[in-house]
Amino acid sequence: MGSDINTGNLPGAGIRGKTGNLSGAGIRGGELLSECIATFIILALGDSAAAMYVLYDPSPYAQAYWGVCIAWGLSVTLAIHVTGAVSGTHANPAVTVALSLFRGFPRAKILPYAAAQVSGAFLGAAMVYLLFSPVIDHYNELHHLSRGVDGGAAGVFFTHPGLAITPLHAFVDEIVLTGILVLGVFAITEEFNTLAPAANAGALLIGLLVATIGACAGYLEAWPINPARDFGPRLFCYFAGWGAQALPAPQNYWWVPIAGPLLGGIAGGGLYQAGIRPFLPARRKAPLGSEGIT
Repeated sequence: MGSDINTGNLPGAGIRGKTGNLSGAGIRGGELLSECIATFIILALGDSAAAMYVLYDPSPYAQAYWGVCIAWGLSVTLAIHVTGAVSGTHANPAVTVALSLFRGFPRAKILPYAAAQVSGAFLGAAMVYLLFSPVIDHYNELHHLSRGVDGGAAGVFFTHPGLAITPLHAFVDEIVLTGILVLGVFAITEEFNTLAPAANAGALLIGLLVATIGACAGYLEAWPINPARDFGPRLFCYFAGWGAQALPAPQNYWWVPIAGPLLGGIAGGGLYQAGIRPFLPARRKAPLGSEGIT
């Protein structure tokens, strides 16, 4: 992503809005590869933590669920440090859509970015399968489960509603939780927010935000808060033997972790832009014309 325009962002924090155009299609290819690598990192590490939680008895995380949340959060932090200078590390179609609506990210790049993000998540799930497939088979054999009929060990890869949660309730949950995520991301990366973290600390804060959401609400439906994070692994599992347990999933659940986060990202970004940003003292004192996106 071009660095000549940096609207509402902290250097090194990732999550950039409007971009420049360096070398035309070449920079776009680099941006898409960057987004693919970002979600690959997040899923390869995050789903590995899920495998440690699900497949082992006793699980090393059985009495330390916070460890799973931290692993997911730090995977996001690492992804930002690796790819943020190239593409801004959206790593999430909900973030990309919100940035397009409120921070000038080019709309023509939404679908290519989303495709790259889903592709990276697909590849991340494939890496986890490569690492843990013998353990997955052992787990299913031990518990008399199958992939295609029972969805055995599917929770390693993609999300599902938890205890007493209906798909409709999960849809509302994901709007709220992703709204909190994007609200926080917008605050952390706001150039006029004098209380935002400095420079590269933004990556850590975004990772801790993801971890905190998981710690507070992860048992509801495994806190997807990211359409790519769920759909990429779900698509991989469809081809890896889970079939209808992955797509369309019991109760046709597959659409919930896509639509809920997309709407939540719009709600969270809109709330920040309308309810917080106009009243930031530093923004109100800025010289006229000093900001690119209002």
